Amino acid sequence: MISLLFIIGGFDSYSQQQIQLPQVTIGVKPGENPNDLVLTLQIIALMTVLTLAPSILVMMTCFTRIIVVFHFLKVALGTATQPPNQLLTGLALFLTFFVMQPVLNQANEQGLQPYIREEITQQEAIDNMVKPFRMFMLKHTREEDLGLFIKLSTGEKPKSIDEVSTWTIIPAFAISELRKAFQIGFLIFIPFLVLDMIIASTLMSLGMFLLPPQLISLPIKILLFILVDGWYLVIDSLMRSIIQ
Repeated sequence: MISLLFIIGGFDSYSQQQIQLPQVTIGVKPGENPNDLVLTLQIIALMTVLTLAPSILVMMTCFTRIIVVFHFLKVALGTATQPPNQLLTGLALFLTFFVMQPVLNQANEQGLQPYIREEITQQEAIDNMVKPFRMFMLKHTREEDLGLFIKLSTGEKPKSIDEVSTWTIIPAFAISELRKAFQIGFLIFIPFLVLDMIIASTLMSLGMFLLPPQLISLPIKILLFILVDGWYLVIDSLMRSIIQ
């Protein structure tokens, strides 16, 4: 027993001498190379862009139109939890990447890849990457919405569309997308609203006042949506409204 304690004690003393725990410190150290500051600022800018990536995806792509139409469809059907919001968001993301693939490829080929090969400067790369998104947003932005934000801006009025700031185009594009999404949502609501009115009138004429109309209309709306191949029609209309 004594020898066992001696061995354990010797092992503990050996471990304390040999095992050294690492120390974690946070501090500011002056850089020896002036380019270290530029590299640090670039890393901070990259982290900021990654943080704002969801907002960029929502505001500069067709994601807004797709997800708003999907939620209008869900409310029109009357299904509270089906399809789940996560599923609708995932489908909207993949449809967004499908539509935006030519824009992403153009930004990659004209901006990112030449910058990686050190053929252009960083500012030229940013301009070349933003240009395809500007063209896409301007294509789907109403003149009235763009004129609104140009009028609200305090800077000098642009003489051509090339002089319009990207920060002016983004909110104009967003409200234009919301307007189109609400128009499509209204058209989706009409057949389901008519069906609800017909079922409610039928139940009242039969004297079934205590039977909720939604209890009868929900399976009928789902059946009708399946028979007309509703998902195909909705997504086909969405893609045509964006691509064309």
